[in-house]
Amino acid sequence: MLTDEIYTEALALAAGRRAADIRVGLGYTAVALDDGRCGLAFTLHEKDYESCSVIQEAGTLAGRKASELVSWVKLPDETACAIGLATANALIGFPDGAAEADILEMLPVRAEDEVGMVGYFGPLVDPIKGRVRAMHIFERKPIPELGVLPDSAAADLLPQCRVVVLSATTLLNHTIDGLLDHCKAAREIVVLGPTTPFLPGPFSRRGVTILSGVHVVDAPRVLRVVSEAGGTRHFGHAIRKLTLRIGKE
Repeated sequence: MLTDEIYTEALALAAGRRAADIRVGLGYTAVALDDGRCGLAFTLHEKDYESCSVIQEAGTLAGRKASELVSWVKLPDETACAIGLATANALIGFPDGAAEADILEMLPVRAEDEVGMVGYFGPLVDPIKGRVRAMHIFERKPIPELGVLPDSAAADLLPQCRVVVLSATTLLNHTIDGLLDHCKAAREIVVLGPTTPFLPGPFSRRGVTILSGVHVVDAPRVLRVVSEAGGTRHFGHAIRKLTLRIGKE
């Protein structure tokens, strides 16, 4: 699975590092390392918990080895996985070549294209829809008035899409591998959102051509916003939105 490869690559960067601070907010999860680096992941809410305790080890996580926490990317629980991915993103950082560029400028679409979007990215919908033949948007909870289909429709429609935009939150519920299997005909595949790890190798081997995520430049600000239930628009200049074009293998 893709999360296994993310774990392996992040683990190689974890030697000697510990988590200095961990925040699990309503919108995002943030992990700050003892060297000041910080990573983000979306806080996914897809399951009902039987008590008010979501993470049973809460109160003991800060100070743990990054090598331990990054292994949580493989756990089935979405909240624990978010802690693992935020740890991985803090360790990975961003590679040379990542640019502060608008994803719409880096994603070439054609008038004859069908586009699939897994996860509703509101600001991208109209600009893309106006340039292509058809656009299919999928979510766990369909929104008929916005044309958003149930995710069960993805298996039928993604194979005919030439361009696919995948939310990186699909890493958290471990659906990304199956979704990528449906994208064999896609010319362009984007993995998008602050949860995105900048790891070209594992993604390019699965046909992904663009990674679009964030780099935290002001960890204290990000930690505060996460704790106060803020989202992307509240981070402001505390993050840089970066896009990296990678080649298919």
